Amino acid sequence: MPINAGDTAWILAATALVMLMTPGVGFFYGGLVRRKNIISMIALSFVSFALISIQWILVGYSLVFGPDIHGIIGGLDFIGLNGVGMTAVGNSTIPALAFMAFQMVFAAVTLAILTSVFAERVKLSSFIIFGLLWSTLVYDPIAHWVWGGGWLAQLGAIDFAGGVVVHISAGFSALAILLVIGKRVGFGKDLMEPSNIPIALLGASMLWFGWFGFNAGSALAANGLAANAFVVTNTAAAAGALTWMFLSWKDGRPASLGIASGAIAGLAAITPAAGYVGPIAAIVVGIVAAFICYIALVFRIKKGWDESCDCWSIHGVGGTWGVLAAGIFATAAINGYSGLVEGNSTLIVHQLIAVVAAVLYSLIATFVIAKVVDLTIGLRVKEEEEYVGLDISQHGERANS
Repeated sequence: MPINAGDTAWILAATALVMLMTPGVGFFYGGLVRRKNIISMIALSFVSFALISIQWILVGYSLVFGPDIHGIIGGLDFIGLNGVGMTAVGNSTIPALAFMAFQMVFAAVTLAILTSVFAERVKLSSFIIFGLLWSTLVYDPIAHWVWGGGWLAQLGAIDFAGGVVVHISAGFSALAILLVIGKRVGFGKDLMEPSNIPIALLGASMLWFGWFGFNAGSALAANGLAANAFVVTNTAAAAGALTWMFLSWKDGRPASLGIASGAIAGLAAITPAAGYVGPIAAIVVGIVAAFICYIALVFRIKKGWDESCDCWSIHGVGGTWGVLAAGIFATAAINGYSGLVEGNSTLIVHQLIAVVAAVLYSLIATFVIAKVVDLTIGLRVKEEEEYVGLDISQHGERANS
């Protein structure tokens, strides 16, 4: 098909919006850690973007979107972007390079989301090695399963913008890493309050803003489907923010971080369903996401898991609910798919299979990768470096003089 200028302009703009989410993750996480680690957390997001920008061009794009190999992975036909050029491919109305760039920023922000579990205790050099391995061996195969014509796509599972590919993969990988890396020194004993809530709220705002590109851009055209995804994205975020605000209301003082967390929970949950559900369903998706993610966060605290930026409880749990919600609320009039509400029970079964497969693969593969990196070069900094803070020990800088 010929290239459409409007579609191309929208996808390039959406790509820039999603790129903004990566430093948004850094600011959100940076505000949640102690003052001596703010730079470190923000830097991990910047490193994630730079790292994946190269990995994606060299091999990542081909592994995801290359010719399908037994439903598991893409071939190496597009290695180094061989054959990926300025013309449209198939039924697309945008240049292949624009599609490649749009998918690249998804891969980058997913790794940035995963940095939650490394907070305040990982060596930068080890993170770089781990990030390359994880993106190549975990993210790329799962993305191929869903978006590259792999076995989940062949089965009939749907994931409009990344509930399986982004949020489940990152969220449950965080649990696997936690088993390997352990808790921060003093966790559960020392006071580890967020050091800069305004920075965290700024990061959450950048995420909300960038998410319009994340979801509406996944329509891959400037059309009605993009408009629907845009509206339901904002709706679910608002419903999640308000719900978590009321859940966290204590002594007449609602926590601002709770409001932000609720918005992100709603955003994570609507992501896989944004191209299949309408605004009323989006309200339900956002409300339920806030409830279950709040419960997951409380559970995480009770279990003593040191994953204090909550990749698992918000992205993992929220993304899981969103994938299932797509199977429940999908409306044929929007994008041709009928869910359980419209009498189709098959789709929810396919969605459940996708959830189980992504959760198990993320947990097992990530645990193996993290264990290998830890046994070879070590994941954690030395105890004295952790005590001083990673801003000084890893970057030689201070956030505040």
